[in-house]
Amino acid sequence: MEKGALLYEGKAKRVYTTEVPDLLVIAYKDDATAFNGQKKGSVSGKGIINNQMSNRLMEYLEQNGIPTHFVEEQSERETLVKKVSIVPLEVIVRNIAAGSFSQRYGVEEGLIFAEPTIEFSYKNDALHDPLMNEYHIISLGIATREEIDTIKCYAFAINDSLKTFWAGCGITLVDFKLEFGRLSDGSIVLADEISPDTSRLWDTATGKKMDKDRFRRDLGGIELAYAEVMKRLNAHL
Repeated sequence: MEKGALLYEGKAKRVYTTEVPDLLVIAYKDDATAFNGQKKGSVSGKGIINNQMSNRLMEYLEQNGIPTHFVEEQSERETLVKKVSIVPLEVIVRNIAAGSFSQRYGVEEGLIFAEPTIEFSYKNDALHDPLMNEYHIISLGIATREEIDTIKCYAFAINDSLKTFWAGCGITLVDFKLEFGRLSDGSIVLADEISPDTSRLWDTATGKKMDKDRFRRDLGGIELAYAEVMKRLNAHL
């Protein structure tokens, strides 16, 4: 399906209309950002990898009972998706302490949790995506109690599925960010992307970081790391 007018451009993707009102085209860019856009760069081929990886993983999750916005891969950088109204929440599921969690609570990176944790942050760059609890979400009309319960149920189910999937690739799923949206009928589905941009992925054997932390922390080798994750994913499917 051909893309129409540019509807929205974000840090890593462009969104276009199509001739069908309820369908959109997402085009992935090679741009890389961190720290709410304060650090910017470009990672060659990242858009291709993130597009294709996210599509494969969403297909996998659909097979495991998780509804998503994915419809069809259009090209190596573009994907047809269902139009959703994004719930302005970033939903972070953590299995191991890392990143901002370790900084906030003074916990050594690498601590394995007894059970996964979940956090919500308000998706608002101007406010630096502040953390929110469920009472804040309901009070501000961001989501209903029923929607929050659905999002939490999906998030933990996604975590279970992806932990198993990545383990089969020799990769440990440390944590990841999800976004959800409402379809025209109000039902909640998984949206946005699942990639090394939105997940912390460590090599199970060596502990090597294989995700955007290589960009955030100036570790180098980010292109090679993303390519290795994609290679393992394709070999496992």
